[in-house]
Amino acid sequence: MPNEVISTCPVCSHELAVTRLHCGHCGTTLEGDFSVGRYGRLSREQLALLESFLRSRGNLREMERELGISYPTVRNRVEALVRALGLADGEVAGPTMEAEVTEVATAVPDTEPTKEQVTARRTEILSQVARGELSAADAAEAIRRLGRGA
Repeated sequence: MPNEVISTCPVCSHELAVTRLHCGHCGTTLEGDFSVGRYGRLSREQLALLESFLRSRGNLREMERELGISYPTVRNRVEALVRALGLADGEVAGPTMEAEVTEVATAVPDTEPTKEQVTARRTEILSQVARGELSAADAAEAIRRLGRGA
């Protein structure tokens, strides 16, 4: 079985170009500058999310259960996937990021969260920033709304 093609340079993280295509059946070889396409540029994690999205027929609650992550995290990852595919059209469909941050910040139960819960939520927010799913400003606002915890 052939190896999967990689689409980003392991040294500088820029997009790689495919320069040679070969047919194993007839021996034809094409040389040029070919793109891997929008789906070829997705990371394995993004492809797994896309597969989950398709399996669940776009039902984010079902994706939440399948992936074992919170609903706001599913939404953030889907939004990041839409942007990675170049489908955002300059404007995010659905709720604004501000509304999303409010939802994330209020996703903590009505009872006072424990220090461990607040720490875990802060870690998740920072992970979302690292994955490019949440801006630093939105993350700061979400963490501010969490408060100091127990």
